[in-house]
Amino acid sequence: MAEVEETHSIEFELNGERRATVVPGRELLVHFIRDDLGLKGTHIGCDTGNCGACTVRVDGQLVKSCMMLAAQLDGCAVETIEAGPAEELREAFNAEHAVQCGYCTPGMLASAAFLLERNPNPSSDEIRRALKGNICRCTGYENIVRAIERVANGKATAGGAL
Repeated sequence: MAEVEETHSIEFELNGERRATVVPGRELLVHFIRDDLGLKGTHIGCDTGNCGACTVRVDGQLVKSCMMLAAQLDGCAVETIEAGPAEELREAFNAEHAVQCGYCTPGMLASAAFLLERNPNPSSDEIRRALKGNICRCTGYENIVRAIERVANGKATAGGAL
């Protein structure tokens, strides 16, 4: 006899818009965002919480969406890369060649925006610590750090928050 999977009714806010739906009890947030909501900017990298490609904000905190169940989103606000990182961060990533394959970029932008909101003038060491939960296999991190420093030093144009 086949086992019936438990489902949960959830209400949440997605990028500023109220939503309600039913989700399977075992569905990961990253799969819910990509497959059910159709938002492909949140990437699946490792499914173990190590790479940071799936980083989103839940109630203002950074969360690796491969480590959270969609059912846990009930009553929360989630912000994905589709909400738009600060224009200044995107410009700085482009200007400093901090994007190569782009797979880590959504998580890097989310982490950078989170850092800059809390510390508008971080040191290189503070930037590196803030990016510790994100893996990039292309850039060697130097360009990413320079891009964040560029924003912190006011060399990018003003934009909105992630």
